[in-house]
Amino acid sequence: MRLLNRSAGRLSRHRRGPVAGLVVLLLGLLMAGGLYAAFAPAQADSSASSEEQVAQGRDLFLVSCAFCHGQNGEGVPTQDGNQLGPSLVGVGAAAVDFQVGTGRMPMVQPGAQAPEKPPVFTDDEIAALGAYVASLGPGPAVPDESDYSTEGMTDEERQAAIVRGGQIFLTNCTACHNFEGSGGAMPRGGYAPKIRGVEPRYIYEALLTGPQNMPNFGNGNLSPDEKRDVIAYLGSLDEMPSYGGFGLGGLGPVPEGLAAWIGGIGILVGAAVWIAAHTTRSSKKKVEA
Repeated sequence: MRLLNRSAGRLSRHRRGPVAGLVVLLLGLLMAGGLYAAFAPAQADSSASSEEQVAQGRDLFLVSCAFCHGQNGEGVPTQDGNQLGPSLVGVGAAAVDFQVGTGRMPMVQPGAQAPEKPPVFTDDEIAALGAYVASLGPGPAVPDESDYSTEGMTDEERQAAIVRGGQIFLTNCTACHNFEGSGGAMPRGGYAPKIRGVEPRYIYEALLTGPQNMPNFGNGNLSPDEKRDVIAYLGSLDEMPSYGGFGLGGLGPVPEGLAAWIGGIGILVGAAVWIAAHTTRSSKKKVEA
């Protein structure tokens, strides 16, 4: 019995020793790693596919974008100090999704404004380009549908969002985009494009990234909920009837005034001239004595 007690005492002392603690810790780490590998294989596959997507995006970037933006997205300055293509480090996947998804990039030639046109790349290629640009530096990600959609709201909540969005739009956007979102001219060859009927995702990304001459309305300036409210307001404009009759595209008082002066008064002047030219003139006959 004494022998057994001595052996148990030695074992308990060894168990309490520092070496035994390290062994237990290593065994715990090995077991945790094995369980993670067994129950989370999809995450490892997702990481591998992401690396493949970045590699595909880089190949597309070198062929289609590197001439203006540099081989590593660092931008290409010209001899006079201007930028042929700006740096893409930190612009994020949202800027790529907007610019390439709306066909603005690649540009046909450098200019003050990139016009919208049919996209050149497929959705998968745009996602790959976005993944590569996102790997260059942290930036805004492509928004989820829940960020800009009003689905799931009640009618009262949706109307409240439209009212809030209208106030934000009238304060920040009408100077360039017109009170109806029909766009307008800007100095130095730029213009504010029409944003009526634009896909909500692209409006959200434009607010988030500030393309071309547009200022950046990041989450520090407009919260995600406020961006969603602006999109709800723009969507409501398509449902609103034109109470003034022929609205002339909602371009504002200047074209309406021109239409009134040239069209309305011009028609009145033309009618007056025609009436004067075709009125029967009376002639006096000489009365013979």
